[in-house]
Amino acid sequence: MDFSGWEKLSLVDFDDNVTTTLFMAGCNMRCPFCHNSGLVLHPGDAPTIPWEEIYAYLVKRQGVLDAVCISGGEPTLMPDLVDKIRQIKDLGYLIKLDSNGSHPKTLETLYNEGLVDYFAMDIKNRKEKYGLTCGISNIDLRPYEESVDFLIHSGCRYEFRTTAIDEFHKEEDFIAISEWIKGAERYYIQRYIDSENCISHGLHPVSKVNAVKIIEKIKPNLVSVALRGYD
Repeated sequence: MDFSGWEKLSLVDFDDNVTTTLFMAGCNMRCPFCHNSGLVLHPGDAPTIPWEEIYAYLVKRQGVLDAVCISGGEPTLMPDLVDKIRQIKDLGYLIKLDSNGSHPKTLETLYNEGLVDYFAMDIKNRKEKYGLTCGISNIDLRPYEESVDFLIHSGCRYEFRTTAIDEFHKEEDFIAISEWIKGAERYYIQRYIDSENCISHGLHPVSKVNAVKIIEKIKPNLVSVALRGYD
């Protein structure tokens, strides 16, 4: 399976690393606030980028780029993801993987083989509102619970993050999230931005004032919690 999007140079996707970011088309969620609607809703219409082109670029940029971020869509849906990451890792790059956590066994394989240096998993909402928030009714939460448990206890580097939407998230929801991921090393509350590429429009971000109040409420449950995109 090919990648369908490519940001060749990013300074914000993976700490201070000079990063190139690859996007896979296709997702098993329909979050209304998703800003990659084309990749999620119409993956068959998305462009394809030959793997040979990407690999040649990475070979040429060795020593210039530090890292590769793999995002989506949902990249763990890619059947040959592990093989592609293995090829990238063999070139000496750091790897960051963005995921919704729906395939915990893939996360475990990537970590156990030393192929991913940093995992970033979305926590859509408290468990009781997960299906509503990600657009999937009757969602089976077991894979997501397994992924959370794995990331917290495996020893890997990771973060959890929630895009804060006023229509979906209240203070009590974040308190419930913090209890679910209690002890997590890093948790970010991300500001929502309504862009032309979002699946739905008319949603609003949780205000910075309220987000700061939420941080104070939940920080006893977490090693580190911070705002992202609120500057």
